[in-house]
Amino acid sequence: MISRQAYAPTPHSYVPNTTMSATINLDEEVKLADSRAERDLQDSLAEIFSIIVTLDELEKAFLKDAIPEADYTEICERSLKQYKSILADETVANTFVGLEEFKAEWDLEVPRATERLKVGMPSTAVNASTGAAAAPAASTSNKSGALILEATTDFITFLDALRLGMLAKDQLHPLLTDVIQSVNKVTDRDFENRGKIVQWLITLNQMKATQELSEHQQRELELDINSALQGFKNIL
Repeated sequence: MISRQAYAPTPHSYVPNTTMSATINLDEEVKLADSRAERDLQDSLAEIFSIIVTLDELEKAFLKDAIPEADYTEICERSLKQYKSILADETVANTFVGLEEFKAEWDLEVPRATERLKVGMPSTAVNASTGAAAAPAASTSNKSGALILEATTDFITFLDALRLGMLAKDQLHPLLTDVIQSVNKVTDRDFENRGKIVQWLITLNQMKATQELSEHQQRELELDINSALQGFKNIL
């Protein structure tokens, strides 16, 4: 069972000062925020803290085979979606600053969660399942053909989007996610420039939603994905 941290520190944790004890009314309620907006902000930051800690424990459990793959994927996807949803609020995002800054502020040592948040996808989505090519070819030929067609189509759709000038993160990241997921359904074998797909997923994931690639990045990304498509075809 995955251990979860029940409480996360609030951004304005109260530290008692004994030299001021004579002036403090112990019957008076201590207010951590002066307004509803501040309370909402604190709640959001505490939720982010909890998500990060939970993700780190989830990754540890998955590496130890202490949780089924399906359960891991479901919890991880839900946690990543919540994380992104909370940070979509501009006020929260500005206070959060960035993952490294937040970790430093709260002294968090969460290397596995850090990697997962950078990629923005569960490990099961990035890495091919060991069962992807395990079934006998004769019994799955039709299914395999459909999966190959799906993966190839996803490659082409992504490249077409680039050529049409779709350069924002919120336009490209979902399409590239489709590419890696459909590829993983076909094969668990590595192929030339497969790693480039994952690296670009990380790059896009760390951009702001409406931030766009530069012209140089666009050309580099198109070249890398074309090469990855050729590498994928070469192992079929």
